Amino acid sequence: MAETKILLESGTNEVEIVEFYLDEARPVGRYRGYYGINVAKVLEILQQPELTDMPEVSHPAVLGAFNLRQEIIPLVDLAAWLGKKRDESEPPKIIVTEFNRTKSAFLVSGVTRIHRISWSQVEAPTGYVSSLSVNSITGVVKFSGRIVFILDMEKICADLNPDAPPIPEPTEAMRKEIGSRHVKALVADDSTMARKMIAGILEKAGFTVHQVENGDLAWRYLTNARRSAAERGQPLSDYVDVVVSDIEMPVMDGHSLTRYIKEEPAFRDLPVVLCSSIITETLHHKGVAVGADDQISKAELGELVPRIFRLLRQPDRG
Repeated sequence: MAETKILLESGTNEVEIVEFYLDEARPVGRYRGYYGINVAKVLEILQQPELTDMPEVSHPAVLGAFNLRQEIIPLVDLAAWLGKKRDESEPPKIIVTEFNRTKSAFLVSGVTRIHRISWSQVEAPTGYVSSLSVNSITGVVKFSGRIVFILDMEKICADLNPDAPPIPEPTEAMRKEIGSRHVKALVADDSTMARKMIAGILEKAGFTVHQVENGDLAWRYLTNARRSAAERGQPLSDYVDVVVSDIEMPVMDGHSLTRYIKEEPAFRDLPVVLCSSIITETLHHKGVAVGADDQISKAELGELVPRIFRLLRQPDRG
């Protein structure tokens, strides 16, 4: 897709989403459900290409693969992954994506348009909605006449690739030093799967972790910690030593959270690590612009602990 202006802007708490739909075949008629994906993850939208079968695919939703400019891209029937029978009365569309440094393609019934919205317009799904969708929905957007669900594409790809290599363990020296310093991390991520994975990695390394679902809740936690520290005459480090934040989150995204932190004198020296599937060479400048201390792709979670460790050992942070 052509680069849009929003990919060059930082800290605006805005996102562009590609709205698409799935037509579900039902005994009487069909049902059209609307979904969305961040435009930063979309490379292009195609007509259905000629497919080649893949041997021993891990999931029945994987239809095969196709050649796109000398790259082999697997194609996933998104309706099938969601447990729906797609209505085939109209030619489908293919959304080619890249995130976590991996290219995939998803077969959908059609694509409507691109919306530029504020993350404040994206509501976090209720626990009930999340449970009914097997935690595959990270946000809900209400437009006139319809509801658009933001899908957890990382979870979908992780479920399709259960044999991904394990994340390297932190060294024993790191674990001992982190444990002796009682390092406290605040983790913000709207994906239940990603949040638990990141928290598990940090806890295994000896961190104490507090988890929240979006940037707004993270900011509230930090402001409450600042107030409690001031009232009790304690340093902020008694409450939090590092923030690890996703970028794409309802209400307040990670870039806006980082900008808020770095503009507040009480938090200016608090290390912030952006950990997201959309951190690429093209979008790295956005994290730099808001003052992030480090940025890491979720495809490189094995690097998370060592890089936090290096930040915490910098002389001006004790």
